[in-house]
Amino acid sequence: MSTVVAIDGPAGAGKSTVARLLADRMGYAYVNTGSLYRALAWSAKRAGIDPGALTAEFLAQQQLEFKGADLYLNGNLTGAELRAPDIAQGASLISKQKLVRDHLLPVQRNAAKNCWIVMEGRDIGTVIFPDAKCKFFVTATPEERARRRMAQSGEVASNADFEAILAEIKERDERDSTREIAPLKPADDSVIVDTTGLSIDEVVEKLAALCTAAR
Repeated sequence: MSTVVAIDGPAGAGKSTVARLLADRMGYAYVNTGSLYRALAWSAKRAGIDPGALTAEFLAQQQLEFKGADLYLNGNLTGAELRAPDIAQGASLISKQKLVRDHLLPVQRNAAKNCWIVMEGRDIGTVIFPDAKCKFFVTATPEERARRRMAQSGEVASNADFEAILAEIKERDERDSTREIAPLKPADDSVIVDTTGLSIDEVVEKLAALCTAAR
């Protein structure tokens, strides 16, 4: 049996950084499920396909597999190409589709076979691993998340300003939290961690202590 630490939360809350460091701290593998949706968005863009209307035929041609923390698409290691702003927007559109989420469910669960993992995304504690012992919902104010997003190289357009990024974050929050399929929300038994004003080390220390206590 694998041990899963489930970390959910909105974009820009720091959950990716926290999840990576927590995995290193605990000796677990780190899995970022958001990269699955980004990979499909990137592949759809290359094929000239609307990311908001993927088909079963298209999905059948996309072979996705995690090898440790690395994601492979059709046998090729994915990388920085998934971090472009337009790919992030496409991923948000893709994530609303039940066909896609059903297709990706076994990919995500297979990542936890025979290993201990920290997995982060939007619905890890609610859908992917509802029985995980350690569940966290990492969040921050929209303003804090906009500031962090501006500081991330490649995550936003070079000419984007704070107000535009803030509006985009709020729009995505609304879209992700109100979608019919696997909406963004904390699991009933999640520990909600607001990272506003906290250092990364403080957040990781708190989560590591809670994970250790739950073993």
